[in-house]
Amino acid sequence: MSDPIKHECGISLIRLLKPLEYYKEKYGTAFYGVNKMYLMMEKQHNRGQDGAGFASIKLDMNPGERYMSRVRSAQQQPIQDIFAQINDRVNSVLEKHPEFEDDVQAQKRNIPYIGELLMGHVRYGTFGKNSIESVHPFLRQNNWMHRNLIVAGNFNMTNVNELFGNLVELGQHPKEMADTITVMEKIGHFLDDAVAKIYKDIKKEGYNKREASPLIAKRLNVAKILRKSSKNWDGGYAMAGLLGHGDAFVFRDPAGIRPAYFYKDEEIVVVASERPAIQTVFNVPYNSVKELDPGHAIIIKKKGKVHLEEIIAPTERKACSFERIYFSRGSDQEIYQERKMLGKLVFPQILKAIDQDLAHTVFSYIPNTAETSFMGMVKEAQNYLNRKKEEQILSLGQNITREKLKKILEVRPRIEKVAIKDAKLRTFITQDSSRDDLVTHVYDISYGSVKPNDNLVIIDDSIVRGTTLKKSILKILDRLSPKKIVVVSSAPQIRYPDCYGIDMAKLEDFVAFKAALALHEERGTLSQVEAIYKKCLLQIGCKDAQVVNHVKEFYAPFTSDEVSQKIADILSPPDIKAKVDIIYQSIDSLHTACPKNLGDWYFTGDYPTPGGNKVVNKAFINFYEGKNERAY
Repeated sequence: MSDPIKHECGISLIRLLKPLEYYKEKYGTAFYGVNKMYLMMEKQHNRGQDGAGFASIKLDMNPGERYMSRVRSAQQQPIQDIFAQINDRVNSVLEKHPEFEDDVQAQKRNIPYIGELLMGHVRYGTFGKNSIESVHPFLRQNNWMHRNLIVAGNFNMTNVNELFGNLVELGQHPKEMADTITVMEKIGHFLDDAVAKIYKDIKKEGYNKREASPLIAKRLNVAKILRKSSKNWDGGYAMAGLLGHGDAFVFRDPAGIRPAYFYKDEEIVVVASERPAIQTVFNVPYNSVKELDPGHAIIIKKKGKVHLEEIIAPTERKACSFERIYFSRGSDQEIYQERKMLGKLVFPQILKAIDQDLAHTVFSYIPNTAETSFMGMVKEAQNYLNRKKEEQILSLGQNITREKLKKILEVRPRIEKVAIKDAKLRTFITQDSSRDDLVTHVYDISYGSVKPNDNLVIIDDSIVRGTTLKKSILKILDRLSPKKIVVVSSAPQIRYPDCYGIDMAKLEDFVAFKAALALHEERGTLSQVEAIYKKCLLQIGCKDAQVVNHVKEFYAPFTSDEVSQKIADILSPPDIKAKVDIIYQSIDSLHTACPKNLGDWYFTGDYPTPGGNKVVNKAFINFYEGKNERAY
């Protein structure tokens, strides 16, 4: 509970379809696109804290005039930092040349960042590399305008080593083995190849090199380049790219693991990781923002023509359910209802845990992101009580009195703001004893909110590691002297690594894994653990179709309730007075609540790509061999 989970990265792409003078006249500034990009990135700030980047391309610039700009930051407030840098550059030019104030073309020629094509990225690093070199967008430069490539994405590839090897076979020398660099170089290789072939054809037609340039831009087939580049990709991705001459694309993986949405009108094309960001920034209705289909790319040509094209045949849709539970902004119309449904569907388990005693139960939530599922849980408690009240009133019949009726109607769910996050733990405390002491003070409690011997029900989005729960939250909640503390996760038990973007890489980090291991130890079945390890070893080097997730066998002997009970035992501090129950959402209820996002591999082990099965088996090998390293 409240253990930090790394978010997904967020992408934004804006293409202005009118001349910059149009936006100056209508909106009062030629920096309309830059201003909108700032808002788009801020509205997706929940998706990235480690870094942010911005890039722009100016169309139809003369040779010798700068047409590409990029700025990145890995500072504590990266979005504010990069736009402060942009603002400083703009102001410095305008101070020297006040005559540019009303001259849009002069601004475009002389001020960086202003342009018709803009890209933004907010980043959460999954490999712990938070230096500026790891911040998107990435730039591949060339003197040929068409061969310049800017790439940013929300993704992880499971087969980086294989992709790196493919580049080496093509004769390239990539500067590092990172999935972003590898993907960009793969696209860049086929971009170079396409430009060279088009130029060769144009030359045969009698055009000189200068005349060839606009023809290359017109004939370049972006979809074909993406098909060749992505042939061997294994991962979840929403990939955005800008070409130096002005083409742009956003491409989504065939299982739809990572999200992407777009909106188009006569003024603008915008693509983003989240629908509400587009809705809010451009003030457009829900139905006007479309989801980019899995395996498809939205391609924007230099002349402004926009089309959707299938790049890879879509596979079974496995859109990430954690997007709905945790990552995406809860202001999305569908996500808001889904999170309420998650709270509603877990209520029967809560009712059983408190022996139907709602009169002596207080409901609350930690952290604030769990508020929506809390609302769904409480509403279902109200519905339950309403049914009970109806039964009581009908059973009294003619014997009902005003006093009895008032007593029945007064019963309602008891809701309190029990815990408040008081401060963020600072990482300069390195000694474990000092750190643990500080962790116990991260949250404060509302004294008097719970009566002694009441049940206390606390709901959260998910319980992954349980560290904060054990070291802080349960201890401070116990000060209220409840009879029982019921901790509820609106998500199922996280049992398996994610290799498509979320920073959940090691099996031994998951409290569900620790619980199952403890059950194996108690029941004397550790020989099964060794057998699973040997099966995982045999999978190394197998073809994709032959790889299966053997780690499922690790959990198979135990019911979900048995694992939950053992988790409660593990997370209960030794000196706690209240009884602790841990409740997790069921898989079936998750699918009911989020019917369009059935990607659940971290809960079920059902990975949507072969690379996922390879990763989970490697993670088990690492665990068994005591290697504290990632499996991808």
